[in-house]
Amino acid sequence: MQKKSYWLAGAALLVLPQVLSAQPVASVQDTHDGQVVTGNVIVVTAQRQSQSLQEVPIAVSAFDAEALESQQIENASDLQLTLPNVSFSKGNFTSASFTIRGIGDLCVGVTCDAATAIHVNGSPLFGTRLFETEYFDLERIEVLRGPQGTLFGRNATSGVVNVVTAKPDLSGFGAEAEFEYGNFNSVRAQGMVNVPIGDAIGVRLAGVYLNRDGYTTNLYDGSDIDDRDMYAVRGSLRFEPGPNTTFDIMGYYFRENDTRLRNQKQACQRDPLGVLGCLNNRLDYDITNANSTVGGTLSSSEFFAIQGIPDVLGLGSLYGPDAFAGFDKPDDVRVVNTAYTPFYFADELQIQARLEQTFGAMTLTATGLYQDTQVDSRQDYFLGIQNRAGFAPALNTLAFFGTNGLPTGLAPPAPAFIPGSSGYFSPIVDALFPGGPQGPLCTSDNDDGNRGAFEGNLLCSESPLSFDRSAEQRESWSGELILASDFDGPFNFLVGGIYAKSKTTDNSYYVNSFALDYASAILGSFGSLSGGLQPSYFAPSMYRNNSLQANLESYGIFGEVYFDLTDRLTLTGGLRYNNDKKDVTARTTLISFLNPYSNDGDPFESPITPLVSPSGLFDADPGQPGPQLAQFREVGFDDITGRAVLDFAITPDNTIYASYSRGYKSGGINPPLSPVFEVSESFGSESIDAFEIGSKNVFANGVLQLNATAFYYKYSGLQLSRIVARTSVNDTIDADIWGLEFETVIRPERNLLVNLNFSYLNAKVAGDQFFSNPRDPGGSDPDAVIIKDISNGAHCAVTGPAPGVADGFVTAVNSALGLRGPEEFPADGNIASSGAFGICDVLENAIPENSGIQVLSPGVEVNIKGNTLPQAPNLKVSMGAQYTVELSNGMTLAPRIDLALTGKQYGNIFNGRINRIEPFVQANAVVQLNSANDRWFLRGFVQNIFDSDSITGLYVTDASSGNFTNIYTLDPRRYGIAVGAKF
Repeated sequence: MQKKSYWLAGAALLVLPQVLSAQPVASVQDTHDGQVVTGNVIVVTAQRQSQSLQEVPIAVSAFDAEALESQQIENASDLQLTLPNVSFSKGNFTSASFTIRGIGDLCVGVTCDAATAIHVNGSPLFGTRLFETEYFDLERIEVLRGPQGTLFGRNATSGVVNVVTAKPDLSGFGAEAEFEYGNFNSVRAQGMVNVPIGDAIGVRLAGVYLNRDGYTTNLYDGSDIDDRDMYAVRGSLRFEPGPNTTFDIMGYYFRENDTRLRNQKQACQRDPLGVLGCLNNRLDYDITNANSTVGGTLSSSEFFAIQGIPDVLGLGSLYGPDAFAGFDKPDDVRVVNTAYTPFYFADELQIQARLEQTFGAMTLTATGLYQDTQVDSRQDYFLGIQNRAGFAPALNTLAFFGTNGLPTGLAPPAPAFIPGSSGYFSPIVDALFPGGPQGPLCTSDNDDGNRGAFEGNLLCSESPLSFDRSAEQRESWSGELILASDFDGPFNFLVGGIYAKSKTTDNSYYVNSFALDYASAILGSFGSLSGGLQPSYFAPSMYRNNSLQANLESYGIFGEVYFDLTDRLTLTGGLRYNNDKKDVTARTTLISFLNPYSNDGDPFESPITPLVSPSGLFDADPGQPGPQLAQFREVGFDDITGRAVLDFAITPDNTIYASYSRGYKSGGINPPLSPVFEVSESFGSESIDAFEIGSKNVFANGVLQLNATAFYYKYSGLQLSRIVARTSVNDTIDADIWGLEFETVIRPERNLLVNLNFSYLNAKVAGDQFFSNPRDPGGSDPDAVIIKDISNGAHCAVTGPAPGVADGFVTAVNSALGLRGPEEFPADGNIASSGAFGICDVLENAIPENSGIQVLSPGVEVNIKGNTLPQAPNLKVSMGAQYTVELSNGMTLAPRIDLALTGKQYGNIFNGRINRIEPFVQANAVVQLNSANDRWFLRGFVQNIFDSDSITGLYVTDASSGNFTNIYTLDPRRYGIAVGAKF
């Protein structure tokens, strides 16, 4: 049959190098009906079998090893620049997101699945660090656009990125080495050795090493941070005992240990009121108002006074200068001022085995993969320096209490100090400022579970510290079995199954600060003193969202059938059954229960029982009877997906196709919240109905290749993350997506190659969807009052039946608490509501009956219908050109330039100018001199020619953090030289 090779692969991925090579192709030709086609003949490789790209009805792009080199694609961030409707950005919690056709990893949490499935040699990866390393010794990288549930691993709603490693060559010895030096003292070395052992066994060893200085200057000490120090090694073995049997084993290890910043920079239009922290109009390079943070509110004079604690012990007033007052954040993206040196560690181990056995007209393929990953990232939470001058009255008073005790206020002969009370305050002094009020200030470290400053696990600095940590350990394995037919008739099939398990241990996100330690100690000491308990603080004194363990068990059964209806018309039909089970044991803690200062072990082993918090009995799982130290939840999801494709060959060089596919991604479990708001404990699965038409064409005897695609997606249950009570929780929305893609390769002559790609995308929220905007909890209501809850740092909004009612109500309730009434935000803040500090529960309990007043937490909901999905650029254009000069001595000189434009996009579902990511252009250039025998080369390169600070994504933090925005950028301009040799 005419398209037998295609149907044998079962619509598996085919690849086309977007640029064939930086070196000239001496002879490239193919034959159609006796006609020779020269120029950019398409060299393709299926994931499971080789064949022609132009016969495959799939939207796919790929890069072979030479194309990766010529286009300077060294990592995932580079890969996005030339792909239509594909974007990539780092995320907030050591994560990253490949977004394809508007669908990316908008779900945040340990039980979330990736929308874009990442594979190595066809096997799915879980929580991989694969895209933190540099690419080396690859056969190709393949990117499929659209849902790929029928054949690929676990289902994926946006697409698949498959990294295919180079395999041992049994035909002979080979070796390659390359050394690169560039600005920032960048040293990059990579190499490969291939050794055949007899006729049946081959071994291949490869590795890469990268070390460079930091991209970012730290004004605090003049150091360069955000550096890289990493290496990766890969060993492969191939065994071919006979012509029908191939056995491959691959082992891979990656390790990084440096000062890389997880979040490049923070942006904020500073709120002088301190209610929001950051306003809603611009992304200035300023710093949030510290009075808006949970550390600022809990350690304030006003909150202490409400609790019956002397207000002089407050680190500051909510209505006075905050700890960041006077701090000037550098405007340069590559300059910061931080007293905390970032730390970044990641490693990953992969072991993969693959057996391919042919039995006559049938081929059986079995693949197994084991994966072990971990990551640990810490950095300054605010990337700023706090002013400790305002702390002096509180620290001096506390030192006095620690030495003498709490004054009784009674006249002699009564004791001047409460007997024994100094023991309630001296542990605070000893832990937080052991050198006295003018000495270094100490903050709980977060590298030993829940043990902090009061257990002797601390960091000290002249400046008060605030830092966070994101860490995870994960172990996974998968096994896949596929049987494919190779019949001579019009019918063939492919059937298979996959089973996967993944176990995550100690997935934690911490936030530490001096203010939190201080507040937990003051509140705890006064609480334990008044309760007649031994001296205690409220533990843990750091915020920790902790998934102690999370498990995934998944299996899928899939198959496809292939019919040649005529010599020119083909039909593909596929089905898949998906089954996913998940469970998680987790808890979220901050100042949750009393723990004696004398307990230097795990605070959860506190001898004070029951564990009592300011809001009552500590219970990680209110849904279960009795107090629980952790919450356990389990969920299950299953679905049937499939696809149908019609492919018609107009001519041997021109084909059209139409397809329908249904995609699925399982739901998950939301983490437990601090006791502030209620959200759904779980979130549902995603489903997508994808319709696509395409045309693949070769014109003018191969001079022009033009492929075009149009698609429409009907999306149900798109998982969307938002921050509630310092925790990422996930909701679901519906969306409609459509777009166009054009990929063009032009080779007007043998030595000239031009590629042009274009894509347009329209990705909108469908139907009425109501959520509270964290940047504007008042929902643009001029009669609402935005409340900063000083008991937890969260927001709520007070609304009334008529103008002025909410303001008057808040003023009356606040006056009884010693707090001020509402004030207006700055005119250029894009906030219509007024704002005030308060306590949301107190306000809610004080509402007069039938008054029409409401207290809405976390704010007034607004309709996001019609908004653009995050990280979905409306336009992408890329172009590249290279010309190979053949020198008289047989050497070649190949210059190349690439240009990529990424259009307007948004970093947040609420859109608006503050969430807008501006269009950006990236330009790269390279020139390479190749020896006559291709045994060595010399290369000069420059990346990001214009030195653009291109922003690829952003993340809005929680209300209790001050609503600042983390931004993620591409690397600055890099240039250097490289030399390489082959043996």
